[in-house]
Amino acid sequence: MTRLINGITTLTLTVIFFAWSHQALSHADARPEATIETQQLSDGLYVLFGKGGNIGLSVGEDGTYIIDDQFAPLTPQINQAIKEVTDESVRFVINTHWHGDHTGGNENYGKAGAVIVAHDNVRKRMSVENISEFSGKPIPASPDAALPVVTFDSEISLHLNDDDMRVYHVANAHTDGDAIIYFAKDNVLHMGDTYFNIGYPYIDTGGGGSIDGYISAVERGLALANDDTQIIPGHGPMSNKKELQKFGNMLKDLRQKIATLKDKGMSLQEVIAAKPSAEYDAENGQAFIKPKQIVTFIYKSL
Repeated sequence: MTRLINGITTLTLTVIFFAWSHQALSHADARPEATIETQQLSDGLYVLFGKGGNIGLSVGEDGTYIIDDQFAPLTPQINQAIKEVTDESVRFVINTHWHGDHTGGNENYGKAGAVIVAHDNVRKRMSVENISEFSGKPIPASPDAALPVVTFDSEISLHLNDDDMRVYHVANAHTDGDAIIYFAKDNVLHMGDTYFNIGYPYIDTGGGGSIDGYISAVERGLALANDDTQIIPGHGPMSNKKELQKFGNMLKDLRQKIATLKDKGMSLQEVIAAKPSAEYDAENGQAFIKPKQIVTFIYKSL
């Protein structure tokens, strides 16, 4: 299975992620070039791939709803992809977390009448200006129309389109407001950015993320899944329980190695120089997050 999403080069992927770090793309006037690819997972359930976080799409007699909405300029392309499946407009948007590559289209859908749902901390983060620890750039507060209007603390259920969708908060993982979504009948799990199927994950320590929370989120996903579960990662191609388990095992091993070095009194730079991620770098360190960065994220959150 390819480790790059839809053939996007490493350079392009890096540019995309830097763009959302300060929401330049999500508020840009020019529409970025993107092809939205649709993959059907079951009767009425789909995943949309584009530039940004993978979008879950449910259609049926109760209406149309999406999980995440990528960047604002992509809304017309996303709507066109949805139109090829259904004529119904989007009724609900569920955000897996607050980053702009997953919430950039919120304002467009909010103004069009969609109800936006997310964890409490997503609304809190989006309501005020943040400073990206990764880029050092300010992330402006989102307009009112982009903010979630239905928020939850630990979990929420939506009973729509002949399925029971369970939305679970996983604390201090990728951020402090992550949610993973499980479709009980269709046996589909959307992990948001608690699963990067393109290499090392981004752990937003400045946004409340941590390695321990990230590992716990993966364990929660594994507990929900079985061998037949179709897993939507935040980025990258569709996956399964076996691949998610491999991803989680890697994170546990990296945490143990880095914690051992830190407990010896080694500085961050000394730990980076020791290359504790070396055995995983060829497969996981070629995309967005480089070996130095994953070591830094883990070290800082221990």
